[in-house]
Amino acid sequence: MDPTGFELPPGAARAVPAPSGWSGRLWARTGCTQDATGKVVCATGDCGSGTLECAGRGAEPPATLAEFTLDSSGRNDFYDVSLVDGYNLPMLVEPAGSGAAAPGATTCAPAGCAADLNARCPSELRAVGGAACRSACDAFGKPEFCCSGAYANPNTCRPTAYSQVFKSACPRSYSYAYDDPTSTFTCAGGRDYAITFCPVATPSLKSAGPGSTTTPGATTDAPPDIPRPGGGGGVMLGDNSWLASLATGDASSAPASGVALLAAPLVLQLLRR
Repeated sequence: MDPTGFELPPGAARAVPAPSGWSGRLWARTGCTQDATGKVVCATGDCGSGTLECAGRGAEPPATLAEFTLDSSGRNDFYDVSLVDGYNLPMLVEPAGSGAAAPGATTCAPAGCAADLNARCPSELRAVGGAACRSACDAFGKPEFCCSGAYANPNTCRPTAYSQVFKSACPRSYSYAYDDPTSTFTCAGGRDYAITFCPVATPSLKSAGPGSTTTPGATTDAPPDIPRPGGGGGVMLGDNSWLASLATGDASSAPASGVALLAAPLVLQLLRR
């Protein structure tokens, strides 16, 4: 993908063409500074390249990740928003032209986390002075949190108290490695996608409160693996009430059409070549 990194000012939008068959992840780096030598260092999501271009390097946890596999099985796209590597800011992914979706729908539905998890992050997971929230795997390194060793399969690696903090606030995001059934979304290939960072003000989400969710289980019809380190068309975003509903897992109030009515979201449009 070209470019592999750039600045996106508040309220700005940018289109990035996606090569056919592309698989990878997009995220936001925050708190970035440039020193006298031109080296770029970011407080969260830093890729370690020292420049705006990450050139294939992954995000340093904790970071909210948008993950895509395009034109895969049956020419379908698979996408998700992952909190497996922690969280640094709210993010939504929406296929262009998508409308209202039933709660729990996984076909061409919005995915993401519009909640402020930094505000509700357990103290032992807080990072960067409260600017990010670590995953339990990153914080403690235990197999039961990392789904490794004896826990490296969906039958033994189950939701934990920490992953449930993420899942209750953001039921349409990955909360741990085997959180597939309610967290991976599918669309027929050829669509564009909008990735919106910081889509809604925190007070609206706090008033909405956390929603209920079912405990994820194993899946036998899994989408293709999206790399996880040890890594055109019109865009419809919706209004504040819908985004607050998305944070609690209820997308039934999504408008059939419309544009963003938000103060200053940052929107990245993933366009198909």
